[in-house]
Amino acid sequence: MSHKRIPKRKAAIAAGGVVALGAAAMLLPNANASQDGAADDATPRTLKATDASDLATRLAASLGDALAGSYYDSARQQLVVNVVSDDDNVVVQAKKAGATVRRVDNSTAELKSAARTLKARATIPGTSWAVDPRTNKVVVTADSTVTGARWDRLQSTVQSLGPGMATLKKSAGTFKTFASGGDAIFAQAQGGTVRCSLGFNVTASDGSPAFLTAGHCGVAAKQWADSQNGQPIATVDQATFPGNDFSLVKYDDPNTQAPSDVNVGNGQTVQITQAADATVGETVFRMGSTTGLHNGTVTGLDATVNFQSETDPNGVDTVNGLIQTNVCAEPGDSGGSLFTQDGGAVGLTSGGSGDCTQGGETFFQPVTAALQATGATLGAGNGGGAGDGAGQQGAGDQGAGAQGSGDQQAGQDPSGAGSETAPGDASGTGDGSGTADNSGAGDGSGMADGSGTADGSGTAQGH
Repeated sequence: MSHKRIPKRKAAIAAGGVVALGAAAMLLPNANASQDGAADDATPRTLKATDASDLATRLAASLGDALAGSYYDSARQQLVVNVVSDDDNVVVQAKKAGATVRRVDNSTAELKSAARTLKARATIPGTSWAVDPRTNKVVVTADSTVTGARWDRLQSTVQSLGPGMATLKKSAGTFKTFASGGDAIFAQAQGGTVRCSLGFNVTASDGSPAFLTAGHCGVAAKQWADSQNGQPIATVDQATFPGNDFSLVKYDDPNTQAPSDVNVGNGQTVQITQAADATVGETVFRMGSTTGLHNGTVTGLDATVNFQSETDPNGVDTVNGLIQTNVCAEPGDSGGSLFTQDGGAVGLTSGGSGDCTQGGETFFQPVTAALQATGATLGAGNGGGAGDGAGQQGAGDQGAGAQGSGDQQAGQDPSGAGSETAPGDASGTGDGSGTADNSGAGDGSGMADGSGTADGSGTAQGH
């Protein structure tokens, strides 16, 4: 097979085209806080979020059951750890390590027990729950579909846990997996074209180039192309959904060069150097083809989300172990990259509720778990780590093209009227011409750039 090398501005790792300037400004320049310790060992250290995550991992191993979660105080740039032990030695140990210590009532074991009760009694479509270390409670969320008897059941279950153990809140939107997004990838499935998003390029365990994306995409179709009507360029090797939400997709050409970076627009990229565990309270960034670059905060870990099953009207697709955030997303962003300012690959967009006008909450599959399960590693495959790209569609020059309102919602059939305007060139106005750019599908996002010919025909499905 021919050696595949793509122009640098079309790096397949890029995940979106509509750049939110406020978020982009936070990335440029990379203004990281000092990691230096304070004057003495008992004074909390000033930490970057990634260093706080590393410290939290070490303290979890050393403190054991005395630790009841931790979070990153971004305003003070400090790690806060919750302890339930009366042993002063535990507090001293945590403080000497550089953390701020807070005594709380609920242990990790008690919080996990509450989550098990919710799973047993309240696995209802449109619900989620995650431990919030800032409140030392389990936060339970119900979307707009949870009403009547289902709401009563959920409410009574939460109340049975006790007022100090869990809280219940309503979400205005509907929990759903977010169809297509990031650098658009396409597949043919029963019912029409499926579009999803490339998350991060990786190297498979056998050394071949591959990428990670959402599991519900890999379950939906086996072969993926980089344009709507193009020939497949990659084949699903592993896919898990529900339970988890990740897929490993191998490029068909073993010489494909797959760069390990995220194109954030305006000629700027963030080099992806490592997989990073999320920390509650840290700032994270998400790229997606529908809404572009947005940032927000991690609000919970090990979240459980109960999506309405797409194959069984009475079924539930439950996904566990997700990262919960207040980063907005919309249909079209699924599978896209969640990353940190200093190049940590954190998550793959799974689903959520709300939008980028009113806000919402979005859940992400942790990258570390996906890598461990698939045996893949971050970075380029046989083509080398500094390749120019691995997909035809790319993100172009990442202008701020307008967002369409049509076929991104699952099940809609706008008959060509609602396709997104593709990210345009540096002017950010969207190309609008409908002419092809390498992939034949638009200038920037790998879909039609305003002509309404990509996904707007009513053939695309939501996943």
